Amino acid sequence: MAISPETQKLLDRIEEYEKKGWFDKDINDDPPTRPLRPGEVDYACLKLSSKIAAKIANKVGQNHFEKMMKKGDVVLREIRGRENLEAVKDMGALVTCNHFSVFDNYAVYKALAPTLGKRDLYKVIREGNYTSFPGLYGYLFRHCNTLPLSSNISCMKELMAALHILFKRGEKVLIYPEQGMWMNYRKPRPLKMGAFRFAAKENVPVIPLFITLEDTEKLDGSGLPIQAYTVHILPPIFPDATLSVRENTEKMCLENYRLWKDTYESFYGKKLEYTTDGEVSPCSI
Repeated sequence: MAISPETQKLLDRIEEYEKKGWFDKDINDDPPTRPLRPGEVDYACLKLSSKIAAKIANKVGQNHFEKMMKKGDVVLREIRGRENLEAVKDMGALVTCNHFSVFDNYAVYKALAPTLGKRDLYKVIREGNYTSFPGLYGYLFRHCNTLPLSSNISCMKELMAALHILFKRGEKVLIYPEQGMWMNYRKPRPLKMGAFRFAAKENVPVIPLFITLEDTEKLDGSGLPIQAYTVHILPPIFPDATLSVRENTEKMCLENYRLWKDTYESFYGKKLEYTTDGEVSPCSI
């Protein structure tokens, strides 16, 4: 089966963007979107209606992804490092992961599920995924304990207030600090420090996850091999009480990148190298 033209276009963009150092640029042609309106999102899921909607949507999403796993369309091969969750299982924490597929957040959920108890995994998503994404995934984006970022300052204030509540409740919040999703991209990309500021400001640890990929014999609808995931749960990164928010933000970002880099090099057995012209900074604003 040949690779579809649309998929080849995305692969070509990844090659181009890596060479140019555009690591935070989205490769996908996203549908038209609209900005969030203040009060539109019940970020902390405080309303009864929000709780019911989330419970239903999470069940729908779980059934959907479990069926995909049974069919071999999503392959979760192994979860490593669950012992690293022991120190943070009863506290709020920011969870980071590399972003390469619409399915990777379910792999994160499966990895964390034994320590979540009755809690759900909250996910920070892009604004357009919440307001304008169509179909089943649009439904899941709106109701599965999602926390859309926003171009609206008032909405961002609502998000920050909700994060304070969620972390105090002991919730785990997933964020993708690389920013955009690059299909099947195996290398860790440079990280945005803004993601780590959430943890530094709220004085909560970061739980770094890195997912490595291996080709399977089965092809997906685009003509590419379906990837088998190995989820690596890495040692948590705790804020330093002697440092400022800014200092902790940078320190945790750099440590997160180092752990991802070490995992990449250990798993794939090769040095992390980019095709980029010039230096690549592990963290940026």
